[in-house]
Amino acid sequence: MEFNKIIAVTGKPGLYEILSQTKTGVIVKSVVDGKRFPITATHNVSLLENIAIYTYDEEVSLARVFKNISDKEDGKEAISHKESAAKLTEYFEEVLPDFDQERVYASNIKKVIQWYNTLAKANFDFSTLVEAEETTAEEA
Repeated sequence: MEFNKIIAVTGKPGLYEILSQTKTGVIVKSVVDGKRFPITATHNVSLLENIAIYTYDEEVSLARVFKNISDKEDGKEAISHKESAAKLTEYFEEVLPDFDQERVYASNIKKVIQWYNTLAKANFDFSTLVEAEETTAEEA
């Protein structure tokens, strides 16, 4: 499973891996249960690779945040996304100390932790995230 092929679809729970393209959209597979189905152009889709978290200095890629959580949790699942907003914020400060608390809401943190845990349950190799990020930085 490659990070640059993982998407979130608005209105559908969980994460999906892009398998192939069609004339009208893409075929995806659920990371959670492996079910395959088409996603058409009418769906709002977000590539996780294109998502970033605001800090006071810059925007940090979601890949970097996932890598930080993975390092903290040794590749295992993080705290539950159902914890209180205060606990989630406190946890996120440990992972990304300088995140912009005015622009990153508890709901954003909840979603990031939920996505991380989904990938961790699917045995995603978070060590590949840094390599991919370094390769992209070298190309720029």
